[in-house]
Amino acid sequence: MAGYRDRVESTPGDTDTAPATPALEGTLDGTAASGADSDSDGRRRRSLDAEFRRLEESAMWSAQCQFEEGKRWRATHWLLGLPATLLAAIAGTTALVESTGATAAGILALLSAGLGAVLTTVNAPQRATQAITAANAYLAIQTAARQHREIDLPDWTPVEAREALAALTARRDEQNATADPPSRRAYRKARANMGAGGQTYAVDRTSSP
Repeated sequence: MAGYRDRVESTPGDTDTAPATPALEGTLDGTAASGADSDSDGRRRRSLDAEFRRLEESAMWSAQCQFEEGKRWRATHWLLGLPATLLAAIAGTTALVESTGATAAGILALLSAGLGAVLTTVNAPQRATQAITAANAYLAIQTAARQHREIDLPDWTPVEAREALAALTARRDEQNATADPPSRRAYRKARANMGAGGQTYAVDRTSSP
């Protein structure tokens, strides 16, 4: 009987299997935590991707509007400058050729001076240069946002992506503070240009079957 009792008391039984439950629970908890972290990281990356897209779109619109403003100011320069120059030349010729044309020459000279004064006040050449410079700056921001989103974002940590987004947003905000606001006409022409595919690269066009 003593031998039988000793065998029963020394049988492993529940004593060896009991620790398995806490170990299993720890594994399940770790898996759940890892899954939650993965979901959170995925949501952050999708949010960052969306913000880069918004920044890219904003810069694209601003660039196109500023390009249209530059065209408008260049046209204004020629529209005012060329007649002013021609009127001044005609006025001088009329005064020299005909003594009776002094009145006409004076009128032409006044018109030329008036156009020249308007041209100086409007300062179309400088405004055109400023608009084109702003457009190129917005274009650089647009390109950087697209490259960050399509190339860098998959390899970045969320912290690195957030820092890049903040830096690019600061560049956009700084450019917004210095650029002149575009006119409604420039906005309409920019919209028409983009609607016609003016901002679509050939590599991005999908060929229809």
